[in-house]
Parts: sequence; C-alpha cells; structure tokens
Amino acid sequence: MKRALLFAAAFALALAGCGDKSSPAPQKAEQKAPAAAPQKGDPAAGRTLAEAQCKECHGLDGKGAAPGIPHLGGQNESYLQLALREYREGKRTHAVLRSIARNTPEAELFNIAAYYASLTPPASAEHAKAAAPYEQGKAAAAACTSCHGEDGNSKTPGIPTLAGQQPRYLVAATQEYLLGERKASPMHAKLRGLTRRETEDIALYYSSQTPQVRTQAPAGDPKAGEPLASVCGGCHGVKGISNDTATPKLAAQDEKYLVEAIKAYRTSRKRENMRLYITGLNEKDIQNIAAFYAIQASQPAERGKTLVDDLTAKCNRCHGAGGAPAQMPVPRLNGQDRDYLVMALRAYRDDRRESSTMHKMSLPYGDSIIESIATYYASQPPR
Repeated sequence: MKRALLFAAAFALALAGCGDKSSPAPQKAEQKAPAAAPQKGDPAAGRTLAEAQCKECHGLDGKGAAPGIPHLGGQNESYLQLALREYREGKRTHAVLRSIARNTPEAELFNIAAYYASLTPPASAEHAKAAAPYEQGKAAAAACTSCHGEDGNSKTPGIPTLAGQQPRYLVAATQEYLLGERKASPMHAKLRGLTRRETEDIALYYSSQTPQVRTQAPAGDPKAGEPLASVCGGCHGVKGISNDTATPKLAAQDEKYLVEAIKAYRTSRKRENMRLYITGLNEKDIQNIAAFYAIQASQPAERGKTLVDDLTAKCNRCHGAGGAPAQMPVPRLNGQDRDYLVMALRAYRDDRRESSTMHKMSLPYGDSIIESIATYYASQPPR
C-alpha cells in the first residue's frame, strides 16, 4: 500500500426534521413570518382514518410492520404534522405517502398525527451492540503497517503519512488509486479486497492518529518555501492544516512524497487549479514548499475513540435523551426502527431529504457511523 490506504471516515447523526433547507434571504423591508404553532387534531377521528389508510404499514398500534418502516406510536404530534406536510409538498419522496397526503384534507392529516401521537411507543427491539468503528479500523489497518507505520506515521521516504489526514480526502484519494488516476504499487491491490465498512473504519482510525513532528533536517529550504506556500494556504489552511474534510492536510507530511505529489499534478493527477499553479514552479521551488510543510506540526482530524458518544451527545441537543419538547417538530429517536434510522440518515447525508441543519451535521460521516448511531437509538427504551 505504497501511496495511501485512504478511506471514508464515517457518517452520523440522528434522524430529524431540525429544519428545512435555507431559503433566500428576504428583502430588508420584509419581515419573516413566525412559525405556525402546531394545531391539535382529534385522536378518535384519526383512528378511523389510520385504520383505512395507514395500518397496513404502521399498524393501529403505531409499530412499523417491517424493517425500514418507522414506528409512529408516541411520536411527537408536531413532528408528524411536519412530516405529512413535507410529503404533501413533495419534500419527501415516498410515492404512496405523497399521494395520501395530497389527497387528504389537512385537518384529517392532523387527526392521524394526533392519533399516533396519543399511543404508547412500541417497545424497542433488541439490537446487538454495534462494533466500534475505530477498533474495527485499527484491526483492518494491520495490513497497511509495513508501509505506512502502525499508527499511520510513515518512516520511509516517499511513502505518505496517513495519521491525522482529512477523512473525505482519503475517500477521494482511494478512488483515484482504484481508477488508475494515481501511480499505484502492487500493495494497492489489497484495496480491492476491502469491504465498504472496512475502508470507512480504516479511514476513521488513521484520521484519529496524531501526526509525529519530523525531526530530520529537510532537503529543501523551509524559509524559502513559506512565501511560495502562501497560495496553497487558501485551500490547505495556515501551515498546511486544512479545515475542510475533503482537502488534504500537508503539515507533517513526508517531504519526498509531497515533492512527487506536487509534480504529479503536472501529468497524472486531475486538478486543473493545481496544475495551473504548479506550472509556474521550478524544481527548487517545489522542494522548498515540500520542506516547509514537512516540518509543520499537525493534529488528528477526528476523535475516533469517542466519536459515536460525541455525536450522540450532539443529537440529544435537539432530540433529547427523554424526547424533544412536544411543541418542537423534532422526532423522538429512542426505540425507533433501526433500518428506518439508517435510511433517513443516508437521505439527509445525500441531500435527498430536506433539512439544511441535518445535512450540514451529517456531511462529514459515512455508513459505518450512521449504522452505529442508528443501532444505539433503536436499542434505547422509548420515552
């Protein structure tokens, strides 16, 4: 695995309608209308409607009839109202639900929401504890240690350090190796034998390691390279510490690898902006830029050991360990169907369900973390 065994760092956060996509800013003369207060429906009338239109999937007890179908019993009434509005307005894509919502008067939809909200939440299903993505990644990364080092800190000139690297960049780099867009070694054949979860977990492991400060004197001149690197800082950050998970960190990277990578943008690597800038650099300039970044200190991009706990804590800011306030259109997560949570989180991540807050929060993560978060909430007792 000579260049970079690089992978997707995982995705997460919880299901929810924390808000719709942001709309264009209003003109100064306009005042934004306050959000409408949730209306109360009639549970008794809602039961009759649910029996006619909803029970085949959601049951009269509010329990999803199959994996991937959400439990509605005991759900926040205001959230159910919001979800039905979104189906009516085409913001959610389920064809049957869109048809029902569009052909049912709003008052009747509110009655259905009131009925399901009035029920006792279904008991949570038993779920095995999800394997810790970080520990799984550490085990899978054992195949990479001969080149990249046990903790991702390369000791061999020309082989990149993976420790502390940005996770989404690792995804892109891996795909470029697999597609032949980067020069590969025989070791990269191992990439094809990895599952998607393994690649995500390995990425999380490496992005969570601490890059070591390089003590060996660089071949180039760091002082001469610093002003030349000022243009690079616009994307790669001050002293090579990027804040974008899709943009690689350059700080503490192997100097020889950086030289080879920079030169590759003249030929095989497909980044037009990089190619234009590299064209104006001579060999000495490239060596000096690489020397400047190689001696900079860096830090981990992720906190893999505590990531699931950290993300759950963030989810609970809106969703609450005991459930969101009834007036907030935010769903309860405890005891929800695991497969549905996975599907919903993926929809937010992939921008297929509208919520700018959820999209922003889930963007840096992938399926491995999504599944861990979903398993956690599905196994919690409903409240």
